[in-house]
Amino acid sequence: MARELSYVIINPYSLSKSRTGAILSRLLTRTSLELVGASMFAPSYELVHEYAKMIVTENDPQDRQIQQLIREYILENYTPDPVTKLRRRVMVLLFAGSDAVARTREAVGNISRMSSGGETVRDTFADLVFARDGSVRYFEPAVLAAPTVEEAKAKLQLWSRYAATDAGLVSSALPTLEDPRHQRTLVILKPDTIRFPGGRPGNVIDLFSKTGLAITAIKVHRMSVAEAEEFYGPVRAVLREKLVGSTGDKVKELLESALGITVDPELKEQLGRLLGPKSADHQFDLIVQFMTGYAPKDCSEAERRLPGKEKCLILVYEGIDAVQRIRQVLGPTDPAKAPPGSIRREFGQNIMVNAAHASDSVESAQREMDILRPGESNFSSLVSEFYGS
Repeated sequence: MARELSYVIINPYSLSKSRTGAILSRLLTRTSLELVGASMFAPSYELVHEYAKMIVTENDPQDRQIQQLIREYILENYTPDPVTKLRRRVMVLLFAGSDAVARTREAVGNISRMSSGGETVRDTFADLVFARDGSVRYFEPAVLAAPTVEEAKAKLQLWSRYAATDAGLVSSALPTLEDPRHQRTLVILKPDTIRFPGGRPGNVIDLFSKTGLAITAIKVHRMSVAEAEEFYGPVRAVLREKLVGSTGDKVKELLESALGITVDPELKEQLGRLLGPKSADHQFDLIVQFMTGYAPKDCSEAERRLPGKEKCLILVYEGIDAVQRIRQVLGPTDPAKAPPGSIRREFGQNIMVNAAHASDSVESAQREMDILRPGESNFSSLVSEFYGS
């Protein structure tokens, strides 16, 4: 069966209640589809109204009354806030695989008057409450997804047409943007976290939600060797200095045990200074290979700029004191030294395979965003690849 592209839109309320991670985990574990793209949108009036017109259809098995409720919900909750005039944030996730649209919709579920268990996303996160007279008291569908391939195509093409103006880094949707304590920080879910469809990416995002910060950009990215070398460039200098002592110790031990050569402190220092940088460069190349899937020494100049084989998920978090709050939840580089409940303690293996990266300062965050451009996603190119423009 041919691969399809499906989507799930996480509604503004679900984002504000920090349900993103739990929803993503549910989708990945229930569908086993590949997460191939993601983008934040701050929809304009024009996009919202065009999208709302497409909601009520004969092809949707969802009850017609529920479809109409969803259309009204979109018009009320996707348009800019009438009081603050700020646009709302929504997250669009793209999944690929055989029969992707049907599998995604099955995992999302339908909404009915009868409540059920927590099998689908909507079973757990959607609400439909009726008053005694039969009128709707409260309605929250949690997420939106297309019921058929034809509708997925039409709706994704619509969102793609507005991606250049309505998608990317949606900082302007935040009320704290003018606060002097407002910060922006970059997070990367590393290849070990996102390599296979499963609950890990969502679980990590769920832990980050403890910060109360807002996600303002997200994209699935394959880092090139050139990007990785530039991104981790500051690490190389640190490693070259840091490994002088340990390299000297290792060489001293090897020479004395294998060759019976006595190494005095001065010689050990010289050996460390000579060989430490070489050891550091080797460690640096291993980091680049882990992030990209390619050994730098084996790449031509042209290959160094191609997308890597490994995939990561890039997010931008914003809010008051964002840098410190994210790093506190992440934990130190070495998972063995991370406190219980931190992301690296729960999901990391060693100082390289440690689940996620987070900027260590506002300045670092800006430098890293300049390299990886989290506001630029592959959303439109994916839609075009599967369904045309």
